[in-house]
Amino acid sequence: MRPNSIPVQSIDEYIERQPEPFKSTLVEMRAIVHAAAPKVEETISYMIPTFRLHYALVGIGVNKKYCSFYLMSTSLAKEMKAEFNQIKGTGTTLHFVPGEKLPVTLLKKIVKARIKENEVRLLMKKK
Repeated sequence: MRPNSIPVQSIDEYIERQPEPFKSTLVEMRAIVHAAAPKVEETISYMIPTFRLHYALVGIGVNKKYCSFYLMSTSLAKEMKAEFNQIKGTGTTLHFVPGEKLPVTLLKKIVKARIKENEVRLLMKKK
């Protein structure tokens, strides 16, 4: 088994396994999520770093070429599609070249929109 194929137990461990500049981009993404959602919990879900607030909020990860930001919301991806026109992406995932400047304001906006979606979902569940 290759070292990177061994499941990770934490976001710290996931980030630590990545080469630069992937590592520094993931650290920045993580900081952006925490800035927008200070009470977020960190977990590994489906082998990717996931941030939770009531439910899964957003996730981050890597592939061979990109660092990815997972919206985890089809409806939000459709709603914000026009804002993603300059960003490479597929479905509910945005892809960024490691080491390049991230759209901090947009990523914070996504996290805050996901918080609202999760709070509505929680309220609906309580009814």
